[in-house]
Amino acid sequence: MKMALSFAALAVASLLSASHAAGFALSSPTVTDGATLPDIHVHGRCGHPGGNLSPELSWSGVPAGTQSFAVTLYDPDAPHEGGWWHWLVFDIPASAGGLPQGAGNGAGLPVGAIESPTDFGTPGYGGACPPPGNAHHYVFTVYALRVAKLGLDASADHDTVNAAIVRNTLDKATLTATYER
Repeated sequence: MKMALSFAALAVASLLSASHAAGFALSSPTVTDGATLPDIHVHGRCGHPGGNLSPELSWSGVPAGTQSFAVTLYDPDAPHEGGWWHWLVFDIPASAGGLPQGAGNGAGLPVGAIESPTDFGTPGYGGACPPPGNAHHYVFTVYALRVAKLGLDASADHDTVNAAIVRNTLDKATLTATYER
């Protein structure tokens, strides 16, 4: 009997450990962590034919207390003031489990979600567009937020949006792809 209880306790501990280890995760059917960003997600105006279409993203292992999400795409390798914001969308309802392909191009954002201007100067998704040379890293991040709304509108600049996201983050998950031309 004692041995059976020990095995049961061990099994429960293993399940809890595996569940905790899985944590908050971001995935995409077209963007693979560490791989090259597919052309469909590359900006078309950068000397390379690209679709400039935001990828389908989904998340799992959402932390308790999540009231909304934010999604960003950032290139830390861009020579523009330490990086380049390609996409900022926030106030995504807590009921959302992801975003469909093209959501950053005006097709399928959840009701209430807001996109703010990127370093391209407009709101919405702007795909990879590095200068010729070394590969750049494109970091897709989903943030689980402790507030339902950031209290910002679509005119908020990326620094303001990013600061509000960081202040209200419960957890985050990332996918990083590379692209060079």
